[in-house]
Amino acid sequence: MSAIVVVAVKVSAFKGAACALFTLFLILKVSETPYLKRNKLSKNMQRFIVLDTETTGLSPDNGDRIIELGCVELVGRKPTGNNLHLYFNPERDSHEDALRVHGLTTQFLSDKPKFAEKARDILAYLQGAQLIIHNAPFDMGFLEKEFSLLGLPPLKTAVAGVTDSLALAKELFPGKRSSLEALCDRLGVDNSGRTLHGALLDAQLLADVYIYMTRGQHALLGDDGQSSSAHDNPAQRIDLRQYQLPVLPASAQELAAHEETLAAIDKASGGKTVWRTA
Repeated sequence: MSAIVVVAVKVSAFKGAACALFTLFLILKVSETPYLKRNKLSKNMQRFIVLDTETTGLSPDNGDRIIELGCVELVGRKPTGNNLHLYFNPERDSHEDALRVHGLTTQFLSDKPKFAEKARDILAYLQGAQLIIHNAPFDMGFLEKEFSLLGLPPLKTAVAGVTDSLALAKELFPGKRSSLEALCDRLGVDNSGRTLHGALLDAQLLADVYIYMTRGQHALLGDDGQSSSAHDNPAQRIDLRQYQLPVLPASAQELAAHEETLAAIDKASGGKTVWRTA
């Protein structure tokens, strides 16, 4: 009798543990699924800032300064219109070569605010965003120098990260020109209004270029960055078992041509092809 009781107790304990585990599983399933969906949505709807600057020259360490900042906000891979465009008085002249590029004269910039007056607003705008910059080391070098001169924390600590679209373009189009102008031409982005470099205009062009370059990463997503469902795009199911697919054997001529190709590959590799080593 005692043995039966012990067995019953053990079975009861097992059932209780199983029920507890199953209940815990249901709780986690119910509570975790929305969390995962929110995480997925937040990733798809990540905030990107496409950024460009114009400067007085090429070297922030030699005293060159930022004179224009242009930022385009993307959320869900779509422009939001929440852009940032600022000119700055650098308190120095631009180098002649730089002036030919951007056309922003000392006189034009003389009544513009100094970078220090807008630095905290810029940090607040960029906070938590993923930056997209063409030749990122150049622009980031100038921005970090400006914030450093003001005793502010590095920009890289305030943003989610920095994507260098120039490096991305070189990976996608090896051996080809990767300037913004070249990418616009290659990807069909209209840059007919670009006569001189301008930070906001270049950021707008780069936003279009970046979306084109990364389109393959989102081929399975809708325009809003969320997965398209079968309900939104219904597909008719076809039972392929009703079809008898014929098997077409290769002809003697085709087999001979195939063998000739394999022999040529084997010869080119110095007899190291795996199908000849058996």
